[in-house]
Amino acid sequence: MVAEDDDESSKTEEASERKLSKAKEEGDVAISQEAKNFIILLGVLFVVWLILPMLLKWFYKFNVKFIEAPESITINIKTMQLLLKSVIIDFFKIMAIPFAIFIVLGIFASVMQTGFIFAPKKLELKWDKLNFIKELPNLINMRKIVESVKGILKIIVVAFIGIYVIKPYLNKAELLPTMDTIAILSFIHKVVVMLIFTMVIAVFVIAIADFLYQKFSHLKKMRMTKQEVKEEYKQSEGDPLVKSKIRQIRHERARQRMMDNVPKADVIIVNPTHYAVALEYKMDTMEAPKVVAKGVDHLALRIREMGEANDVPIVENPPLARALFASVELDDYIPSEHFKAVAEVIGYVMQLKQ
Repeated sequence: MVAEDDDESSKTEEASERKLSKAKEEGDVAISQEAKNFIILLGVLFVVWLILPMLLKWFYKFNVKFIEAPESITINIKTMQLLLKSVIIDFFKIMAIPFAIFIVLGIFASVMQTGFIFAPKKLELKWDKLNFIKELPNLINMRKIVESVKGILKIIVVAFIGIYVIKPYLNKAELLPTMDTIAILSFIHKVVVMLIFTMVIAVFVIAIADFLYQKFSHLKKMRMTKQEVKEEYKQSEGDPLVKSKIRQIRHERARQRMMDNVPKADVIIVNPTHYAVALEYKMDTMEAPKVVAKGVDHLALRIREMGEANDVPIVENPPLARALFASVELDDYIPSEHFKAVAEVIGYVMQLKQ
């Protein structure tokens, strides 16, 4: 129990959508048995209140011939077989309606809480569960104790409500021997409907409380430790260290390719200490000058040094250097608003070469 408490205390993070989704696939979801009981009890009320009188009339018509004219029934093997067959068919006809209602309501009570779930793992036979000694700690835990206490309290509450509802009718029960059969059935039907209706209200309150408790308990059970969050992130998004290393390698390779383009540049426009933009312009094949390298601070200094080493003309024009660096991406042509300023620089460079 102490180890379990320590494990629970370390689970400080809310469950991720991935963990909740995986738990749902395995059939581990929050479901309230009290909510299912409420739906079933609601079905019982519907059957007893509206369908039971119709079933009783149906049953009465079926049995009236045995009561009113039993002498008209011929007793032999053939008639007994037909009679038995008729009894079985009529019995299933009578019970089919409430049976179908309870099946539909049972399915609806589960789907309403969890949605449609297909969890084959729930159907797998686990031999470990048959080991009583190994499973004994799982049979005695706080969750089981809470469920047992809830069950006892529910029985007490429902029993108290049942006694309270039936008590006013006990005096009238003394008059039952003086009533005819129809009046007795009507009286019993009224009492049963009133009792079930009151129980439905009580169980509804219990079901709401239990549903909220089950949701809270399930989310608490699904909480994760910080280490579990990190492991899940690694599995879903990849190891952050590895991704960072890959980004670093890609960035270095891109920078190296850019530096390899500096010797091909026709001019490097610089802000003396901070910015450097290398342009390539081939009048016969290019519609406009293209940025083949750019950088700030240390990288700008490297571009400038490489340009000097390869006799690439360097022109100081701080406003143009900053504008080109901010507005033009690597390997893109310069926009039209910078044509005039760049043309003046390239013209100046051509004059120098001549």
